Amino acid sequence: MRNLGGVVQMLRKEQARLSKEMSAIGAALSAFRAAYANGTATRHKISAAGRARIAAAQRARWAKAKAQSGKTNAVTMPKKRAMSASARRRIAAAQRARWAKAKASKKST
Repeated sequence: MRNLGGVVQMLRKEQARLSKEMSAIGAALSAFRAAYANGTATRHKISAAGRARIAAAQRARWAKAKAQSGKTNAVTMPKKRAMSASARRRIAAAQRARWAKAKASKKST
């Protein structure tokens, strides 16, 4: 039981140390909260004239790159060939004949 008083004293010291640490953390949080109250930094707006200058400069860079390459980078797709209605009918008839032949061979076996 004599040792119990020492344990209580050590626990009180630890509690005092932790409460100091918690108050320091609280102060740090309040400082951060004050610094970042808006959530984001202020954003600067660019004028229409500035945007036009940037766009013109980019168009000039694209034109220069296109002139140096000598060819376009665009991928051309081959045109799809249209099938006439009579060709579609011939193909469909041939397919029906194949199906009929396959059905007939299944019935005979």
